[in-house]
Amino acid sequence: MKDSLKKGLSFGLTSGVITTLGLIIGLESSTESKSIIVAGLLTIAIADSMSDAMGIHISEEASGQKTCKEVWEATFATLFGKLFFTSSFIVPFILFDTAPALIISVLWGLLLIILISLLMAKEQKIKPFKVIQGHVAIVILVMILTHFVGTMISFIFKT
Repeated sequence: MKDSLKKGLSFGLTSGVITTLGLIIGLESSTESKSIIVAGLLTIAIADSMSDAMGIHISEEASGQKTCKEVWEATFATLFGKLFFTSSFIVPFILFDTAPALIISVLWGLLLIILISLLMAKEQKIKPFKVIQGHVAIVILVMILTHFVGTMISFIFKT
């Protein structure tokens, strides 16, 4: 796979999983509302996907080492990767109640992070356990922090 596509897809997947799990956990902790969670997911699927694609685009242009074609490949790979992976988290909330959808989403997100970590470790010929461990730890940290933030928001703003 071309480096520009690999960069965009790996960034889109990783950012999509971490941002989306953070949003789901935070919104569930503060509202427990399925409709608000789905609305949040649709919002970041569009806005954050476009934002990240623009960020990759500018970053690639600023490096001065990429062709125009490579810059646009990375841009669109990021956009569609992030849009796809973020949108995939909507499915459990359409099919299930909030609690099981939350569990399915966490498991789905962790599976995606483990798979991208395995692929990366394999390509770099390094032991996958440490790579997976570090990446999963970051995802778990984000989920813990956003749970506490959501709980605090619920406590402060609920009457």
